[in-house]
Amino acid sequence: MTKLTTLIASALIALSLTTTAQAADKLILGNDGAYAPFHSKDKDGNLIGFDIEIGNALCKVMEVECEWVTTDWDSLIPALDAKKIDAILSSMSITSERKKKIDFTQKYYSTPIQCVREVGKEADPSDPEKVKGKKVGVQSGVVADNFARAKFKDLAEVIAYKTQEEADLDLLAGRLDLVCADSVVLVPFIKEEKNVGKIELIGGDFTDVAFVGEGVGIGVRKGETELAEKFNQAIQKIRDDGTYAEINKKYFDFDLYGN
Repeated sequence: MTKLTTLIASALIALSLTTTAQAADKLILGNDGAYAPFHSKDKDGNLIGFDIEIGNALCKVMEVECEWVTTDWDSLIPALDAKKIDAILSSMSITSERKKKIDFTQKYYSTPIQCVREVGKEADPSDPEKVKGKKVGVQSGVVADNFARAKFKDLAEVIAYKTQEEADLDLLAGRLDLVCADSVVLVPFIKEEKNVGKIELIGGDFTDVAFVGEGVGIGVRKGETELAEKFNQAIQKIRDDGTYAEINKKYFDFDLYGN
């Protein structure tokens, strides 16, 4: 009986070690799935976009399996804290406020904030008089949301939307005077065939670190420095070997990484 018990215990230990090893070979990456061209879903429901290709390339370098999980933007950090996901790879800017809750890797890209308006409208984010009383659309919880609330405080009404697409559609419908977001999200929007000549950039680039943060990074749980460093090494590797540039040119005609 003692021998049988020992054998069972040994088997359970071996199974436990196997399970742990398998878990170490897999990363669950969280993404909100609604921020083209960085991440969105195709007609079959598959995740596509710059973030997705970068994430898959990083996992390949790290020799781990990637599993993508989509959830609402506001649920990403709670999901990370609850260990439902291992990391956030969803165009999340590195800001001082977020760094109180989670840790970040180094940046994997950076862009300024810009704003757009309908051609012929007077709204101008660089002129307080021309934004007074206006309605400004942003995606909820992103850096453009914080930017707009600080920049236009007591001047304009800031309306936050669940997704960027919803804000864009309300601008086209005439329900907003401005939409503010990352420049690389807005540029494809104004270049869409149906929008050419109707929508224009206005007010220039807004690059203050207080608004845009330190770039866009991958979020990990507090204290998980080993995982963050593995990501950092992988980011550097795909930058050095040309993988990053290959993915970059599929979506943008400039180096998204920035200075």
